[in-house]
Amino acid sequence: QVQFVESGGNLVQSGGSLRLSCAASGFTLDGRTTGWFRQAPGKEREGVSCIDSSDGSTYYADSVKGRFTISGDNAKNTVYLQMNSLKPEDTGVYYCAADPRCGGFHRGEVGYDIWWYDYWGQGTQVTVSS
Repeated sequence: QVQFVESGGNLVQSGGSLRLSCAASGFTLDGRTTGWFRQAPGKEREGVSCIDSSDGSTYYADSVKGRFTISGDNAKNTVYLQMNSLKPEDTGVYYCAADPRCGGFHRGEVGYDIWWYDYWGQGTQVTVSS
């Protein structure tokens, strides 16, 4: 089956850290970009971060800059999201998906629909307690 498999979610206290993994199954990340997204209860899914496997370029939502770090291991076909200084508002289900160009993460870019991303996984739950 062609999809991402996310893991690493957990319950953590405010100020804590988690490392999420996103493993590609049935396709290669080489030549693609991979985005992390999250969805809190009652809210729309939003972009968190994205990495371009071709040159290592990274992008972050303003809400996570300086706290989250995205990285990739092409040999393992896996992308990671290191999350530090977690806040209760970081709570949600975290998903990853693929795109040709990290659409929606570029400064000034508008109108890019996250549902144009491919290979969505089932997500992993992150809960940050206050």
